[in-house]
Amino acid sequence: MKEPFSIELSMPDGDASALKIINKTNWAGLGMEISRAAWPKHRNRNELKQIGIYILIGYQDNDDLPSLYIGQGDGIKKRIESHYKNKPFWDRALIFVSSNQGLNRAHTAWLKWALVLQAQRVGRCKLDNIATPNKPRLTPPEQADTYEFLNEIRSILPSVEVSAFEAPKKIEQLEMSSSTVDAENTIVVPAQGGGFKKVFLNEDCWYAIRIASGKLKQIKYIAVYQVAPISAITHVAEVASIEPYGDGRKYKLNFVAPAKTIEPLKLGSAPRSVIQGPIYTNYLALTKAKDMGDLFS
Repeated sequence: MKEPFSIELSMPDGDASALKIINKTNWAGLGMEISRAAWPKHRNRNELKQIGIYILIGYQDNDDLPSLYIGQGDGIKKRIESHYKNKPFWDRALIFVSSNQGLNRAHTAWLKWALVLQAQRVGRCKLDNIATPNKPRLTPPEQADTYEFLNEIRSILPSVEVSAFEAPKKIEQLEMSSSTVDAENTIVVPAQGGGFKKVFLNEDCWYAIRIASGKLKQIKYIAVYQVAPISAITHVAEVASIEPYGDGRKYKLNFVAPAKTIEPLKLGSAPRSVIQGPIYTNYLALTKAKDMGDLFS
């Protein structure tokens, strides 16, 4: 059973997007979040002269998953200064140091190893680390203390919107009933040809979907609208489960079975712009419609 705790966030600049100082009740550690833009201003802070662990976070190209680099150093400033010049993907850095000088190089190497391993297991980010580090040797008491420090870090991360180290929890779905049969229990998503074949047809899932919170529990089916030149809804699948995807407010839908081909529902009287993003409808209405105009008129 998880214990309640308190976190104190302070913003020395008066700007939450630039610098946050993170304190947790009864923790012998200190956290900081510094944006890339604010790094030149804050790189000389005393906390950055200590030994510690850091996580660089950002996105590369058009990736749906965030990219992370996990590092450690005797003097964190020099390490992040190098990444500021050579790693353009990150837009914020999370830094954790001891508030009582209780960390040494072996401790931070162990923390890096544990965080890299956990991120790999969970699969909610793309690691920019080239190799998986070897597990450092610690005495049992040292490992116990360092594991506790790791747990404190992990408890803090969701408060600064980092979910890459937590296994996604499936959304509890409502049971199908007379009240849900007539509801908007189907989500229709647009898809390009390559992604449609690779993911929707071959992986039996679809991900990186933004879904309204009020709709999450009632979705039972997913249909795909193939964009031009097909411009039609062509496949539908029953949803087995929904879970958070990546580090943002997006979701992954897992299918009960491979998607089924349906008689293509062309645009009809519906405007071409009707599905520029996910849109909701009813499954029975979908099966009875002659074209998309019947669904979205």
